[in-house]
Amino acid sequence: MARGFKATRARRGIDFYDDHPISEGPVLAAAIERHGEKGRLEAEHLFEYDQDHYGGVAAVDLLARRARIGAGSRVLDVCAGLAGPARFLASRRGCRVVALELHRGRATSADRLTRRTGLSALVRVVRGDARQLPFRAASFDACISQEGFLHVDDKAATLAECRRVLIPGARVAFTDWVARPRLADRERTHLADWMAATTLASVDGYRELLGRVGFGDVDAEDITDEWRAVLDTRRRTYRRLREQYVRRLGEARYGEYESLYAFFVGLLEDGKLGGARLTATR
Repeated sequence: MARGFKATRARRGIDFYDDHPISEGPVLAAAIERHGEKGRLEAEHLFEYDQDHYGGVAAVDLLARRARIGAGSRVLDVCAGLAGPARFLASRRGCRVVALELHRGRATSADRLTRRTGLSALVRVVRGDARQLPFRAASFDACISQEGFLHVDDKAATLAECRRVLIPGARVAFTDWVARPRLADRERTHLADWMAATTLASVDGYRELLGRVGFGDVDAEDITDEWRAVLDTRRRTYRRLREQYVRRLGEARYGEYESLYAFFVGLLEDGKLGGARLTATR
């Protein structure tokens, strides 16, 4: 951890995304610069930039296979961020996706980006709480989420809600950061303060929660090595685009992100933090 790194304000809760490096402005600027578009962009023009999770569209596609998402599927993306995965699924698989996001700014950005790409007929952005989903029971054929549940304090309620809105036999498929036994309380506190990691479950903890709320056929995969490579790539990208981020965020905020990444990668390398991909059947 970089010496002296201390968030200037609490990072708990959804305010973590108020000035996140992956946001609407930089996504649009990068896509327009790359593709020379002044009007409507195609969804695929954003894919390199709008996936605010680990593994890009390949990770979304893998979750879609695990959740058995196909043409015509009704899909719920919980903690959807900028709705990059929702647009990818709609454009590539022909499904209808509801992108649920609590953060007001990101939900607004998700809707604008979706309209900009002409996908509003297939992707609907809804601002709402994952712990109390604003949908009727048995409304969806599949549910996905990517590195969003770490921000949710009541994971049992969230998973129970995911089960409630799925039709019988449907699947939930999600990825998340998971705690390893050596993760210390002090490090958990830092992750909560600096990354809004409200709670971190273990793989076994997720298995138990999924079973407790009524899911069956639970499967878990360790994807720590995949994410280690992604973290390294992101860190190099942030450094390469340093001037751009400093102009937008300021030197101090950029320094916070750089230090945070050093801390995060250190936990991974020390075997205290990992990644998991989980699937379960309603």
